[in-house]
Amino acid sequence: MTRSLSYAAYGFLGLPLAMSALPVYVQIPAYYSTQLGMALVSVGWVLFLARFVDALQDPLLGYLIDRMRGTLTWWFCAAGFMLAIAFLGLWLPPVSGSHLIVWLALALILAYVAHSMLNIAYLAWGARIVSTGGRQSSALLGAAAWREAAGLVGGIAASVIPSFIISDSQSRAQHAEHLGWYCLAFAIILALSIAALLTAAPVWKRSRATADGESVGKGTARQWRILASNDAFKALLIPYFINAISVSIPATLVLFFINDRLQASQYSAAFLATYFISAAVGLPCWVKLVSSWGVALSWRLGMMLAIVAFISASMLSAGQIMPFFVICAASGFALGADLALPPVMLAQVIQADVPPAAYYGIWTLLGKFALAISGLALPVLASLNYHPGHPAGAELAWVYAGVPCGLKCIALFLLMRMVNIAESRTA
Repeated sequence: MTRSLSYAAYGFLGLPLAMSALPVYVQIPAYYSTQLGMALVSVGWVLFLARFVDALQDPLLGYLIDRMRGTLTWWFCAAGFMLAIAFLGLWLPPVSGSHLIVWLALALILAYVAHSMLNIAYLAWGARIVSTGGRQSSALLGAAAWREAAGLVGGIAASVIPSFIISDSQSRAQHAEHLGWYCLAFAIILALSIAALLTAAPVWKRSRATADGESVGKGTARQWRILASNDAFKALLIPYFINAISVSIPATLVLFFINDRLQASQYSAAFLATYFISAAVGLPCWVKLVSSWGVALSWRLGMMLAIVAFISASMLSAGQIMPFFVICAASGFALGADLALPPVMLAQVIQADVPPAAYYGIWTLLGKFALAISGLALPVLASLNYHPGHPAGAELAWVYAGVPCGLKCIALFLLMRMVNIAESRTA
């Protein structure tokens, strides 16, 4: 099997992982508040609490993956089954009214646990793939490019299909039937991608500490000492966390912005598709740019492009359809940098003889804290007298775009400072 095919076998799992991430981050808040009748404040607090609980598990999952010896087949299969069930439950809740709050919380937690089990092991696998020729950095970028490209395809599918189903003028029963077929298709894709990963992907080179095993207490203490002594890793976490918040807030609010600020709900699928297609187009450009300018500088350029897009979006009002298409294209192109480059930058600061899953456990924990914080944007908007389904004023525009713009500027400054300090120490 060629390197490209083996990288594709690895990257395929990125597709269903993105399909199951996008509805939770983008569509579920609007779906439960506008379609199923949950109060905006309730949706926001459920998202925050479920994401907060979910974030606490990631370091433990990372440690467990690092401690496992032998195959991870049962881990991937069990997590895949759980994720398929949670995905179905999120789109087709069997309850209504006040019971929706409990159901949404439980379904979200199950989805988060399953997604984390898959994603942390998946990222750790990608950070330790065995190069079949050439430089190890090329293998890391090749795997990351296939993973994120597949994720973008999944993002496009998950943005267009549910939006098209829900916006179609059919009965609630017909919507449920079509969403059921969508959930079945997701389960099939998830099963095929796990099978491809386990049978045809590049070999995951387990570290000596992982393979040989240590006592739980000794292993935990050793890993925390290694993490605490890695200055480059600690310096990278702060800009990554702030940048993740700047990405998460617009993802949570984009459908509200489209529906109530632009008053263009009929274009929601097209806007989201433009965003993710632009990211798919931009992804190979960012990977190519890395070979000339490096990971850190390329990521900073992506941040700058996103800042310009956020500033432009904050000034839009009802009916400005074409400008928002341009903004979706620009911000989507910038998203390619946020998707592909931070994990590669993280992989570069992990010591070669250290189990990587613990690092990715901390990494995903911060990403989920960022998502939890973004859920609080809904109660904030409610306190500003915003009501879903009604024309929105400038408050939605500024929370959707103005706040992320400021956070992105802070993350850009911190990343530049981190790189300058690193360069001065090696000079």
